[in-house]
Amino acid sequence: MGNDTVNRSTLKMDQSERKQISDSKRSNMSDVLRTFQASFFAMSRLVSFPWAFLEKDLESNKSSNLILAILKQTCLHSLCQKFPPSVRFRRLFLTEIIKRQEAAGCDPLDELYDALAEVVGAEETTECYKSYLLPSGGAVSLLENVAVISEGTTGLVTWEAALYLAEWALDHRQSFSDRTVLELGSGVGLTGITVCRSCGPDRFVFSDCHPSVLQKLRNNVELNGLTERTAPAVCVEELDWTAVTEETIRRIGADTVIAADVVYDPDVVGILVKLLSKILRCSGPAVLPQVLICSTIRNQETYSGFKQQLENAGISHRVITEPVSHVFPYNRDSAIELIQLYSTRL
Repeated sequence: MGNDTVNRSTLKMDQSERKQISDSKRSNMSDVLRTFQASFFAMSRLVSFPWAFLEKDLESNKSSNLILAILKQTCLHSLCQKFPPSVRFRRLFLTEIIKRQEAAGCDPLDELYDALAEVVGAEETTECYKSYLLPSGGAVSLLENVAVISEGTTGLVTWEAALYLAEWALDHRQSFSDRTVLELGSGVGLTGITVCRSCGPDRFVFSDCHPSVLQKLRNNVELNGLTERTAPAVCVEELDWTAVTEETIRRIGADTVIAADVVYDPDVVGILVKLLSKILRCSGPAVLPQVLICSTIRNQETYSGFKQQLENAGISHRVITEPVSHVFPYNRDSAIELIQLYSTRL
C-alpha cells in the first residue's frame, strides 16, 4: 500500500516535471521566434541572431519545422509584404538559414527556397524599411536610407541613442502623457513615433532642418498613421536652430523637449546650447519644461565640450542612470548617456 502511494506520487511528480519542461521549451521557442522577428524587421546584424538555438534544434530533431516557423514570422509575415527590409538583407538572412539547414542534413523546405528566389534577382534600392516591434503590439515602420551618410546628412537612418530614448520613454510614459512634446532633430522619426503610439501625448511636434530629412520624416509620420487630425495631434516643423525665435518657442508651448544623437559635431554644439538656453528662458518657473538629451558618446572631447558649454550658459544637468527595458534590438556596446537639463538662472 505504501509502495502504491509512493509510485502514484512519483508518477505525479514525473508528469509535473514533464509539463514544466514542455512549458519551458514552448516559452523558449516563443522567445526565440520573437527575437528572430524583431531582429529581422530592424535589420539587425546577422551575427546577433540566435543561430545556436536553431542549429541545436535542427541537429536534435532533423526537422525543418522551426525554420518554417521562423519564415512565417519574418519573410512570409504580412509586415514583410508591406514594409520589406532591404533585398540584400533578406538574401543574406535566407542564405544563413539554408547554410544551417544543409549542414544539419534536413530535407529541403520549399517555402525557404521560394523566399530566396524572390530576392535573388530583385533590384537593390537606396531605401529600405525598418520596423521596430512595440511591446503593446504593432510596429513603428520607417523608410530609411541604406547608406549611413546620404545626401550630405546622417539624419536619414535611425541611431542607437534614438532607440535608447524610445525605450526610456516606454518606461516613463508619465513624462509624455497628456503633454505637448517637442522633439529637436527628429531624423527619420523613430523616437517621436514611438512616443505618439505608446505614451499618450496630447500633441507632438517633430522638427528638423535638412530638406531631405524633413521629407522622409513627413513620409514616416504619415506612414504610421499620424496626422494633425489624429490623437495625438502631430505636426512636422522646419526648425533652423540658428533662427528659432522666442515667439516660435512660446507658440509650440512644449511641456517636454527631447532630442537624440544631436551632440556629434563641435560646430553644432554651440548652436544647440543657445537654443536650449532660449527654450528654458522662454518658460516661466511654473511651467518649466522637462528637457531630455540622449547622446551616443562617439567623441569624449566633443561631449565634454557640450557639457561645459551648458554650464557656461547657466544650465545644469542630471545624468539619468537607471537601466531601461530592452525593447528594440541594437548594439548596446555603444556608450549612451541620457541627461535632464535645468536652468540655474531662473
